[in-house]
Amino acid sequence: MSKSGDAWMEASDVIPMFPTLVWKIQIKPELRDSIETACIAALGAMRREAQRLEPGCGWQSAQTLHQRADFAQLVTCIQGAARSVLRFLRIGHESFEITACWATILGTGAEHRVHSHPNNYLSGVYYVRTHHGADTINFHDPRPQAAVIRPPVVELTRENTDQVVIRVANGTLLLFPSYLEHSVDPTASGEERISVSFNIMFSSFTEELSKPLW
Repeated sequence: MSKSGDAWMEASDVIPMFPTLVWKIQIKPELRDSIETACIAALGAMRREAQRLEPGCGWQSAQTLHQRADFAQLVTCIQGAARSVLRFLRIGHESFEITACWATILGTGAEHRVHSHPNNYLSGVYYVRTHHGADTINFHDPRPQAAVIRPPVVELTRENTDQVVIRVANGTLLLFPSYLEHSVDPTASGEERISVSFNIMFSSFTEELSKPLW
């Protein structure tokens, strides 16, 4: 807080509360390249009969890529990242599973509207191929009433913004709470943007975690 004109203060502090976190990991180059080679080959086989994407159009695979051998390296990275997140959050239940994993390819002008991933604890996305003009993701303020009053600001900061834009690159892995709404702006690149998204949920949730807390 500014102390200008606040001589009446003995002390002051700003206390951040209830943060919404996004974890950003960059995969090592040699592993990134190996994952890209395997993903591009697998997706090429899946799309063999598909025509090149028209402007404004996208393509999504089935949601079972985590069960395929050609995505095993990526799955290992996702699982390792998820374990790190659960340790960071001091979660006492270590058993989890990938509930869905799918690829998204966006052509020029294609976008992904605001959405979240219900019925999961963590979600994430791995970037196989990005390009200038197709290398960001938007995260939106999860507080439903925050936009009721929106006075003008003289400078956007992380304390007053309702959207955070994160820049990504080939080999970037993001994890975030599944409730966190996100979107992708229209692709401004002439090249296809290729990413692999996934959801993670606790194993045996109904048996072990859904009981009342009293």
